[in-house]
Amino acid sequence: MRGSPTLLCTPLMGTTVDQMLIEMRKAKEIGADVVEDLEILIKRSPLPTLVTYRPFWEGGQYDGDDNKRQDALRLAMHLGASYVDIELEVAYEFINSIHGKKPDNFKVIVSSHNFHNTPSSEAIGNLVARIQASGADIVKVATTALDITDCARVFQIMVHSQIPTIGIVMGERGLISRLLSPKFGAYLTYGALDTGAISAPGQPLAKDLLDLYNFRLIRPDTKVYGIIGKPVGHSKSPLLFNAAFKSVGLNAVYVHLLVDDVEKFFEAYSAVDFVAGCSCTIPHKEVAVKCMGEIDPIAKKIGAINNIVRRPDGTLTAFNTDYIGAISAIEDGLRELNGATPGVGSPLAGKLFVVLGAGGAGKSLAYGAAQKGARVVVANRTLELADKVGGQAMTLDEVASFHPEDRMVLANTTSVGMKPNADGTPIPKLALRHYCLVFDAIYTPKDTRLLREARESGAIIVYGTEMLIRQGFEQYKNFTGLQAPEELFRTLMEKHA
Repeated sequence: MRGSPTLLCTPLMGTTVDQMLIEMRKAKEIGADVVEDLEILIKRSPLPTLVTYRPFWEGGQYDGDDNKRQDALRLAMHLGASYVDIELEVAYEFINSIHGKKPDNFKVIVSSHNFHNTPSSEAIGNLVARIQASGADIVKVATTALDITDCARVFQIMVHSQIPTIGIVMGERGLISRLLSPKFGAYLTYGALDTGAISAPGQPLAKDLLDLYNFRLIRPDTKVYGIIGKPVGHSKSPLLFNAAFKSVGLNAVYVHLLVDDVEKFFEAYSAVDFVAGCSCTIPHKEVAVKCMGEIDPIAKKIGAINNIVRRPDGTLTAFNTDYIGAISAIEDGLRELNGATPGVGSPLAGKLFVVLGAGGAGKSLAYGAAQKGARVVVANRTLELADKVGGQAMTLDEVASFHPEDRMVLANTTSVGMKPNADGTPIPKLALRHYCLVFDAIYTPKDTRLLREARESGAIIVYGTEMLIRQGFEQYKNFTGLQAPEELFRTLMEKHA
């Protein structure tokens, strides 16, 4: 309906409905535009219908007479709507008004929206009891996520509810409440048809639910994987892993996990199938180490992790696959440049290897290059990493004038040049003439300003997407014990990068 979020489908048509419409028009009980909208949307819809006419006081856009609003919902029922959604505050009144008039296939959803936070489990339980007592056919509770762990309380309520329940935690931190609703027994979830039709904070597109997250394949026993980070919505990892899981029929889903506090996250979600494993990105690659029960020796030396697997006994084991993905891609780039044969030593041996940044990715690159025999220089605000890998240290400001020799290798692991600040670059173009190969860990955008200017300066370039793909191969193997579908990963990245 105009001015309100609406999802409408299959009608039940008959003479009595048409007579009712004529009478309502004559009585002018409902605005003509509302009647017209209901007729068109319900009668032409090929699917089951849910009608919502949300008032301003419950987060909607309707600010008129509430009797007329409820009349519109009653009309929707008579027109053949499958469901109407009414707010708890007026549910008793509405349900009493249709007593004895409900069609057999018609259900009333009674909803409550909290746009401030997610209450305690006890408070949500009491709210659900109140909604049930109103005579609801279906309970709907929508809260707001201040932290991703708020979703756990809503999942708990859905699992133990005695009647059909819809549980939604609004906001980006609550995204998993929508994506994983089939796992926890939710009656339904909501997806927008396009970005302009999003009706609540954090609501995904219906296309993403179906095509990106394989929503129709999620069951109560589905294993949940994901990527934890902040920010995290830009990550292409769900695209790769969900397609890979589907290609071999694995009962698993991979989701975006916007995490503020890693320790709190793993305490809240400790089941073997949730989270069964995860990728770990900025800013958690180092702080997550303290939450692990076991750390791969190489990851321990690097001091940063990006891959976590939960063992059958619940133990969290961590790995670092970043260094494998990045270093192997850089080595292949150098072999292409020099015509070297794979397997005859590393082309990084003896090279002056300049790393920009000393975060998780920077540590991985510095460690990996040192292991291959490169002479490592780390440019960062702090100088500790260079000591750990036996390299030289300098500040980021010194990079522009640093050129003790030509044909050096440059690896950028800072965020300079990442969307939305894609015009940035960590090093002046003039300085790039001293490098034979330039790698940028950024993959949004794929072709960063740094890489464009490096290519123009005559250097071989290695995209961040190549690191993403190759480290993903290792993560997939750690998650599933299977070899990654490498061609599928590459095809998807080429299409979506």
